[in-house]
Amino acid sequence: MIFLKTDIELKLRDFRALDEKGNQLIRKINSFIKSKDSINSFNYNLLNLNKVYHINHIKKICIDYRLRFLDIKYFKGVIPELAYNKINDLKIVHNTSLKDFKIMAPSKLFKLNKTDDPLLFVPIGNNYYYLIHKWGNDLNPFRKILMWPLKKFLNLLFSVLLISIIITVIIPIKLFSENDNLSEFFMLFFFIFKSVIAIVVFYGFALGKNFNMYIWNSRYNKS
Repeated sequence: MIFLKTDIELKLRDFRALDEKGNQLIRKINSFIKSKDSINSFNYNLLNLNKVYHINHIKKICIDYRLRFLDIKYFKGVIPELAYNKINDLKIVHNTSLKDFKIMAPSKLFKLNKTDDPLLFVPIGNNYYYLIHKWGNDLNPFRKILMWPLKKFLNLLFSVLLISIIITVIIPIKLFSENDNLSEFFMLFFFIFKSVIAIVVFYGFALGKNFNMYIWNSRYNKS
């Protein structure tokens, strides 16, 4: 069975479609493009609305897939020439200059030269961003599942419990005791549970790990 890789741009579109109702997004854009707090000046009539995303859309996908959304200056990967061409095209079409670019990508792309599905954005006001270009490789199809335990503490606790139960069921109790009963099962479970917690804590502290919800827009925490 072949599993398709995860296209983050498509995931952004899907979540936006669930989040927005009817022409609500269009009405919002029509109002915020004219707002005074817009960092970059765009011609609303020339914008491709399919490329516009709210910060909440971006945050949700970053947390689900353990991605970062940071200023372009922190990006360590190679930005393709096509991305620069699209930036220049936007400048010409909208007769403006652009600044404060952001990139959504896995944490390692802000530390290493990799090519895992970066997305280049530019702010257009009121916490909305315009997607300029996506390049590189799509993400592992199981990334969302693999990163689920790291979304928040309750997810991690549930994962530790589940792993502990599975290990307890797999290990024959008779290896540790002649009595094969429920009390022995729970004793073995608590021993394994404490061991898994110790491994998780050690791994977390040793590598400076933090939960997805705290690192998605932070340049200080490790991956």
